[in-house]
Amino acid sequence: MNNLYPQETIAAIATAPGRGGVGVIRISGRGLASLVAGLVGRELQARHAHFARFKAGDGAVLDEGLALWFPGPNSFTGEDVLELQGHGGPVVLKMLLARCIELGARHAEPGEFTKRAFLNGKLDLAQAEAVADLIDAQSEAAARSALKSLDGAFSREIHALVDGLINLRMLVEATLDFPEEDIDFLQAADAQGQLNGLQTQLQRVLQTASQGRLLREGMHVVLIGQPNVGKSSLMNALAGEEVAIVTDIAGTTRDTVRELILLDGVPVHIIDTAGLRDTDDVVEKIGIERTWAAIAKADLALLLLDSREGITAHDHTILGRLPANLPVMRVFNKIDLTGDVPGLVAEDEVHVSAHTGQGLPELRQKLLQRVGWQGADDGLFIARERHLDAIRRAASHLDTAATAYRQIEILAEELRLAQNALSEITGEFTPDDLLGVIFSRFCIGK
Repeated sequence: MNNLYPQETIAAIATAPGRGGVGVIRISGRGLASLVAGLVGRELQARHAHFARFKAGDGAVLDEGLALWFPGPNSFTGEDVLELQGHGGPVVLKMLLARCIELGARHAEPGEFTKRAFLNGKLDLAQAEAVADLIDAQSEAAARSALKSLDGAFSREIHALVDGLINLRMLVEATLDFPEEDIDFLQAADAQGQLNGLQTQLQRVLQTASQGRLLREGMHVVLIGQPNVGKSSLMNALAGEEVAIVTDIAGTTRDTVRELILLDGVPVHIIDTAGLRDTDDVVEKIGIERTWAAIAKADLALLLLDSREGITAHDHTILGRLPANLPVMRVFNKIDLTGDVPGLVAEDEVHVSAHTGQGLPELRQKLLQRVGWQGADDGLFIARERHLDAIRRAASHLDTAATAYRQIEILAEELRLAQNALSEITGEFTPDDLLGVIFSRFCIGK
């Protein structure tokens, strides 16, 4: 068990802020018997729910409810854990928390309960992150995938790759240690075949993790174009409600308007922007500046065009100013006024009517395809951008290893670096500053 916190006891309100029927106080530490006695006034049986009155220092009753006692190491954090389930009023919970502090606990930091579970070997880092991802899930598909990661599905994939790398590294190190031997360790064990297999396996995990990242983080789609081409109308149609003001007056949208929608369980952040044009209006100029700022952060841009006018010279100017690496789809709107055929016309060209809904199903499907979504399945686990970065670095090291296969020293080093990169995902090789960043984004009390 990790000894980073040998003396400190932490406490926090574990339920969401505000009024509720039930509120939970969570305490974790070592040797909590005196704290239990001070709060409950009697011993508690492990892993049983006890009705109890929670008492102040003078014996007055602060609240009543259930007390649950989980002696370490058989608890979530690996330490002694006490949970008090009382009434969910903010004042009552603050009084109970203050009593815990009075008895020697301190306020828990964000994510500190889960961090202790990681440091005490109850969860690996990928599983710990899945706890936060489950809480933050924005769709049923994301919640199911987060549960997969919490159950260890992602970690098992990474451990299988690491085990394969360790086995291969042993063969390479044997060749380095005994160069005078007649036996070719690498050839006899088909080391090159093992390396190729690891590369294939790593690409499969990368593909699955990429899908999991989409479920967690979604994609940011920005609607751009000249004024009065129907950007706000399209946003309302995609969102299914009136989230943006729509008028016939050019320049109505002065600021970016954001809305979250779900497409096949994937969170899509739609950003409506001010029309891009030359203007002397000070407020509109600010809106246009914010439009370009939103474009710089987007995963995909939808260039809205009036199907009656086609692509104008000003539209070409807008296209020329877009970042070179930003994917762009051309959406010809208002086909209800032209009679054009709705739907996908070319690879990145869709004809729609935001007014009647024609072509919108095809647009939604194209949005998902454009960002590489292949659909949720039972084997999908949640993933983060840092996970993808680690997998890509590992893949790069394996590519270098394959190229330098006959240069044994380089091969050995690249395999070591690949293993380190993958071990960052589960936390077996992770800088301490990264741990601080990860757990600081958790809820207090989790």
